[in-house]
Amino acid sequence: MRIDIITGFPKILNEPLNESIIKMGRRKNAVEIEIHDLRDFTADKHRTIDDYPYGGGPGMVLKIEPFYQALQKIFEKREAEKAHIVMPSPRGRVLTQSIVTRLSLEEHLVFLCGHYKGIDERIHEFYKIDEISIGDYIISSGEVATLVIIDAVVRLLPGVIRDINSAWTDSFTEELLDAPYYTRPEEFLGKKVPSVLLSGNHQKIEEWRRKIREKITRERRPDLYEKYLKSIK
Repeated sequence: MRIDIITGFPKILNEPLNESIIKMGRRKNAVEIEIHDLRDFTADKHRTIDDYPYGGGPGMVLKIEPFYQALQKIFEKREAEKAHIVMPSPRGRVLTQSIVTRLSLEEHLVFLCGHYKGIDERIHEFYKIDEISIGDYIISSGEVATLVIIDAVVRLLPGVIRDINSAWTDSFTEELLDAPYYTRPEEFLGKKVPSVLLSGNHQKIEEWRRKIREKITRERRPDLYEKYLKSIK
């Protein structure tokens, strides 16, 4: 997979993209990531990337020209038709594991990182953009949301995680939260690991985990549990 990120604040991204799962994915050549500094695509001596909004009101708006020029440069080398452009945004569809799975099948992802009041709306008139929200709250930058999405996607790429079954049994697969997990020691301050997990009977362990997943989801995320019930009918 190829990932391009257009941002006015590359320092937010540099270190996280070179740690943990994402670092592993890059090292194994499962993903190639390039950061494009928005200020490199400005035309004035101050390298201005934002301005006041037309119509008044508080805040600043990211200018359209540097985003457009950055996208043009990216698509000089790669086909625009094969790129899936993502813009983290509160007005986008809410990120789910199924969306992450579909994104992981793309050849080329391009992220537009918003800031302040967002990006000049006219960018949508030039490119098809998939707006995605990571939840019903506001954070300071699209860079952080972009990192969330990239981390979720990269861990599903072939060869990144040693045991891919670990990823496919995480929370939100099959619309269920994950079961609790335990490791050594078997007993700590009188608290023991559930005996079924020590039985060696994989069928019983799987049945136990399924029941626990259903119970936790029903109690903590009834909305998700309703989706699960519909999916198994």
